[in-house]
Amino acid sequence: MAAGPLGGLVAALETHRGRDWAVRALCYGCQLAGAALPGPAGLPGGLLTASAQLSSCRTALRLFDDLAMLQHSYSYGLGPKGEDALVRGLSVLCNVANQLYYPCEHLAWAADVGIIRAGSQKWWTRSTVLWCCTLLLDILRYGRDGHGLQRSCGRSLRILFQLRRKLSQHKGTSPQSQQKLRAQVKTEVLSILRDTADLSNAIHWLPPGFLWAGRFPPWLVGLLGTISSLIGIYQASRRANSEPA
Repeated sequence: MAAGPLGGLVAALETHRGRDWAVRALCYGCQLAGAALPGPAGLPGGLLTASAQLSSCRTALRLFDDLAMLQHSYSYGLGPKGEDALVRGLSVLCNVANQLYYPCEHLAWAADVGIIRAGSQKWWTRSTVLWCCTLLLDILRYGRDGHGLQRSCGRSLRILFQLRRKLSQHKGTSPQSQQKLRAQVKTEVLSILRDTADLSNAIHWLPPGFLWAGRFPPWLVGLLGTISSLIGIYQASRRANSEPA
């Protein structure tokens, strides 16, 4: 595998997870540009149409994520015994919310395309609520990765504080250890920023009346989604670049 950032990006794009981040970034980027440009017709309208089609593409691809999520939930179980009890509890709840998210979204999609006779809006709302729960739990808990699902989980504020405490307690250690701890802190901060941007959009898509639901202009939704997606691409390329060839 080619070394450097480009090699990591290419390796990430060869995976389902990395390619999903790229499609996601393009989807939100088109929404941001289409909403920011003047006029509904012409280029702005075309960009918004492209954004909607890319979003539908990602929804269809998530039809195949249930088994991967189930395998991850089964392998994690109640969590390793040596792990922090609060982290384990939050992780199990996150896995449950993730597992329930997919059937709800599949039913909403099936209702939209006419496969089943049902109102799709209630299922979209349920899937969005579950997404909100997952993101909130992600922010509060530790990270997990490697199962290749849509919401690559971030690490918790709890673990971030623990890392910062370790960093302050290990000032006399080797530069390599200091550098490794700083890299971990950077990873956690980026993950929390990514999940916070997604959570802001998820709340916007809930029924009006809850916090800022329905109040974001389209360009802001596109901006938050683009920021979240670019962070995801960066993290995916860094992971791919660090893996052995």
